[in-house]
Amino acid sequence: MLKTLSAYIGEYKKVSIKTPIYIIVEVLMEILIPFVTASIIDKGIQAGDMSKVLMYGGLMLVLAFISLFAGIQAGKYSALASTGFACNLREGIYSNIQNFAFSNIDKYSTAGLITRMTTDVTNVQNAYQMILRIAVRAPLMMICSMVMCFIINPTLSFIFLGALILLGFVLFFIIYKVTPIFTEGFAKYDDLNASVQENVTGIRVVKAFVREDHENKKFSKAAGNLYKIFVKAESWLAFNNPIMMFVIYGSIIALSWFAAHFITDGTMTTGNLTSMFCYVMSMMMSLMMLSMIFVMVSMSVASARRIAEVLNEKADITNPENPVMEVPDGRIDFNHVNFTYKKDSDKDALEDIDIHINAGETIGIIGGTGCGKSSFVNLISRLYDVKDGSVCVGGIDVRDYDLETLRNEVSVVLQKNVLFSGTILDNLRWGDENASEEDCIEACRQACADEFIERMPDKYNTWIEQGGSNVSGGQRQRLCIARALLKHPKVLILDDSTSAVDTATDAKIKKAFATKIPGTTKIIVSQRISSIQDADRILVLENGCVSGFDTHENLVENNKVYREIYEVQTQGGGDFDEAGE
Repeated sequence: MLKTLSAYIGEYKKVSIKTPIYIIVEVLMEILIPFVTASIIDKGIQAGDMSKVLMYGGLMLVLAFISLFAGIQAGKYSALASTGFACNLREGIYSNIQNFAFSNIDKYSTAGLITRMTTDVTNVQNAYQMILRIAVRAPLMMICSMVMCFIINPTLSFIFLGALILLGFVLFFIIYKVTPIFTEGFAKYDDLNASVQENVTGIRVVKAFVREDHENKKFSKAAGNLYKIFVKAESWLAFNNPIMMFVIYGSIIALSWFAAHFITDGTMTTGNLTSMFCYVMSMMMSLMMLSMIFVMVSMSVASARRIAEVLNEKADITNPENPVMEVPDGRIDFNHVNFTYKKDSDKDALEDIDIHINAGETIGIIGGTGCGKSSFVNLISRLYDVKDGSVCVGGIDVRDYDLETLRNEVSVVLQKNVLFSGTILDNLRWGDENASEEDCIEACRQACADEFIERMPDKYNTWIEQGGSNVSGGQRQRLCIARALLKHPKVLILDDSTSAVDTATDAKIKKAFATKIPGTTKIIVSQRISSIQDADRILVLENGCVSGFDTHENLVENNKVYREIYEVQTQGGGDFDEAGE
């Protein structure tokens, strides 16, 4: 974990080193000030020598200014180092997530990843800043103060040594109790964030079904669980300050009592006693700061583990050593493919799929919920890897391709259509960042999106809100299809991507595909027979297996599953399966 996180300090190593150097200077100056104070009292004030008072007073001012300057520099560099470290961590997490395969993403919830990049990184940032400053300052101040105390009076110094040992044991016990509670607590942040994210994303559904009270109760439960855990942790931490103050005041009382005897005996001066009081307070305050570090570190250790977990996650799908950089054509071959989402699963999502598709063909795919339609198309662009067998595009195993090359040539419009905040042109250029406005307009014509865009006041410069909330489901689908067409792919996959489009518009889109991109292999997943019946061939899936693969006419005549779907939809006028995969 430490090795993983420390690698992200990166360019902030120099300022991280400068911070403790300035801290050392600051502490040494502060340690000398009480020593000079004793000289002012003993050699100046009590001796009635004003020249000594002025000399030692001037020296004290010089020491104070040096200490102040070093402290300011240490604060500046520690802030720079900690914020830079946090920035690198967030970029590292985000970058690694971008490289995740779908199987990696499935391990983490969206809310969990957001918590790691926000709350967890902030905890680590605060802990790093405290480590740079206080973790150097506190032990150094404590050791130097103890050395000065032993120089002044070794006998009295044993009082503080005993107090430090006692406090050390108490702090260790508190940290031992608190650390596992914080580990549990930060996991609860995921549940809280998940509740917020789900509610905000689905706020229209919540209001439509008048479920505000239900959502409030769900959020209150998540917040209450977090509250209970942190109250439990803080209950242990509450012992820290009272015990600390008890030891500090006990040490001062003991010092006053025993020092009085030494002064009356003439073995100790008033100036030395004043210095010892300063050093004792410095030691105790240093110990208090150390206790704060222990608390912060105990909180951040849980966060650090969660961050390291994501940073150390290796993408299940990576480029081969010598990847193929060109896709010859849109041929697709499934060679006895078996696939499962979980390696230890007893049931495969796809079983012995042996299908061969020619370049330029239009293939329809139909089947019930959970039959493996989305799993089938996800393997073509290598969003997942097969368990057995092979998937080939252009006669080459997809595992041999450069991932970027393959996915640029296999364009996928997924079930969940996502648009991003920006103009329509900005969203379309996700398909091709260098596409001209004319290219974008042509792609929209093919996807039948130009019809509604031209009616908008700003046309192609219309602003799309986050998630495409200001356009309808059908409009969103057509924009996503246009975006995919701008890639000019050799394979175009529509994974139930016209479900919100009316039948007439759906027919126009399919007709445009046939005339505008005849050489592109088109795979259309749909729940509607009308969307795929004109395809060259139709693949019927049932429980992860191939039930039939033929033309519409032959399947109606020879395939029981397809015929039942056809009869239900043509006679009943409805979709075979209203809920998509």
